[in-house]
Amino acid sequence: MTATAPAPSTVHARTAALLPRLVLVLAALLATLFTAATPASAHAALTASDPADGAVVATAPAQVTLSFSEQVALGDDSIRVLDPQGKRVDTGELRDMCSGNTIRYGTALHSGLPNGTYTVAWQAVSADSHPISGAFTFSIGAPSATDVTLPTGQAGGGPVGIAYGIARYAAYAGFTVLVGGAAFILLCWRRGAAERPLQKLVVRAWVTLTAATLAMLVLRAPYTGSGKFADVFDLEGLKGVLETKTGASLVSRLLLLGAAALFIAVLFGVYARRLGSATAQGSTAEGGDAEAEDTNDLTFGLGIGGAVVSAGIAATWALSEHASTGIQPGIAMPADILHLLAVAAWLGGLAALLVALYNVPAIERAAVRRFSQVAFVSVLVLAVTGVYQSWRQLGSWSALTGTTYGRLLLLKAGLVAVLVAIAYMSRKWTARLADAPAAGVDVSRETAAAAAGVPSPATAGSAPGETESVTVPADPRRAAQLARQRTVIESAREKRARDADPDRAGLRRSVLAEAAVAVALLAVTTVLTSTEPGRTVEREASRGSTATAVPDRAVKITLPFDTGGRNGKGNVRLELDPGRVGANTLHLWADSDDGTPLDLPEAKVSFTLPAKDIGPLPLLPERAAPGHWTASGVQLPLAGEWRIDVTVRTSDIDQTTVQKTVKIG
Repeated sequence: MTATAPAPSTVHARTAALLPRLVLVLAALLATLFTAATPASAHAALTASDPADGAVVATAPAQVTLSFSEQVALGDDSIRVLDPQGKRVDTGELRDMCSGNTIRYGTALHSGLPNGTYTVAWQAVSADSHPISGAFTFSIGAPSATDVTLPTGQAGGGPVGIAYGIARYAAYAGFTVLVGGAAFILLCWRRGAAERPLQKLVVRAWVTLTAATLAMLVLRAPYTGSGKFADVFDLEGLKGVLETKTGASLVSRLLLLGAAALFIAVLFGVYARRLGSATAQGSTAEGGDAEAEDTNDLTFGLGIGGAVVSAGIAATWALSEHASTGIQPGIAMPADILHLLAVAAWLGGLAALLVALYNVPAIERAAVRRFSQVAFVSVLVLAVTGVYQSWRQLGSWSALTGTTYGRLLLLKAGLVAVLVAIAYMSRKWTARLADAPAAGVDVSRETAAAAAGVPSPATAGSAPGETESVTVPADPRRAAQLARQRTVIESAREKRARDADPDRAGLRRSVLAEAAVAVALLAVTTVLTSTEPGRTVEREASRGSTATAVPDRAVKITLPFDTGGRNGKGNVRLELDPGRVGANTLHLWADSDDGTPLDLPEAKVSFTLPAKDIGPLPLLPERAAPGHWTASGVQLPLAGEWRIDVTVRTSDIDQTTVQKTVKIG
């Protein structure tokens, strides 16, 4: 066959027209990878415990409580307390002690516990669906030897965690290609519905997404629990998963995939046949118009139905993972859905375009232009939703350089810059391929057969100069041999046509380089998914002004003050002993800037427990010596984070109040 190349002036003009749009397509890579929906993980973290890790208490506590940075899901067996011999000493009953923004859970302990070191092991599922776990020890009376070994593995790890992670990535990939491939056919190249390579791509994506979703559903119980593959067959565990937000999302995804299967059947069945009939009724130019007229209604219906199903599948991620936690979930979840759809339209559409360019040389140039327009819209959506998601996870510019998450994000941005530089080189190869997929190629059967190293069926069994015989041999073995030869010749013809275009070799090399950088980028992204977000880290750091008291050990704080008057600067040192619920003894010292005692005209103290609306409880300590005041029998009725206000007066008119929050056990 002979392929005719367009005129050079036409090629260059159309290439120039396509380049700006292709640049936008490649620019989408930066927005997608820098602000993808998955990297900004918002796992919950244990922020405090009572008793604290390593604490030594005088008497046995009545309960153990754990505080988290965000909402978590726990069961009755999520908090276990073990004595030095490894025997459980908790009642197994979970106590929900959450109040306002405070996320706290606990479990009661049996009475009369002897002295020794006790181990607390806990496991939970954060609101973004990721399992978390940990363990710590505390002692009653004095530390002792213990037979309990603290677990070193993390929840969601091990072989089950690896399998679940593979299923998650496969699900994202399947969704991207499924939605993007279907969108490419409906929006860019309707004739592609009848092309076998594109049909295989979309169907395999659907199978991948369905299989991955089923795998995640059955692995969910061992992934968040025991970590053993045997628990896949635990029906009680599966029932528990179905009652969770993540389980409901996975089941909903499977139901939506059933609707997607019907969509695919119509797209590659009725729709493809109608396109073929419309095209066969007219000439090439007129057939295009007939094709549009006869399929517009069906195209519109498939477009609306596909958009609804795609948005529903995307929502199964948004409603159960990162977007559903943290600040502004009502805005974050719709933004996440749009972000996922934009990524799929661009990346999945690009995959479909590459498959078409590689396997269907006759793809129209107009299809590439239409895909460029789709990619342009995707860029806009990715830019808006991506910037919002980045702000949501970082919260401030300081988090970009002052947290591990931010530094990893900068490293990722550097890799993206390298990737974009390589993509810039790929741009010209892609543009040339789009304009002239097989320019100037003339491949006859004989030359293709020679390239394949087999005799041509046209001349096989014929003397030189004889005409081609189309008679089918009566010998079945001979017929099968000729069929195999024809297949080899067709493959050789396609390969020769591809290799005849030198731009394809350049594209392969640039894509290989992009893939190498993408592997490194994926590794950094994987680390990001298990790193505490910058916003969470800074929020916890802002609580550093809270002094944590070890039960039965004195609380000691130092507060600088400045009343604004003469000799109005100094420090007050406060000691509360033993720093627990009940009676305490208070000592207060005032020092000037040079460290000498400062005999204030007046010093007052008050205690407030905001979480329980207790206080302020005023206290006027007695002067014991110059710059030293004391008070005994200071009663603190409940455990919690108490705010201590110290009011100092340095003259008749100069006065100020300083405060600090301490944890009283």
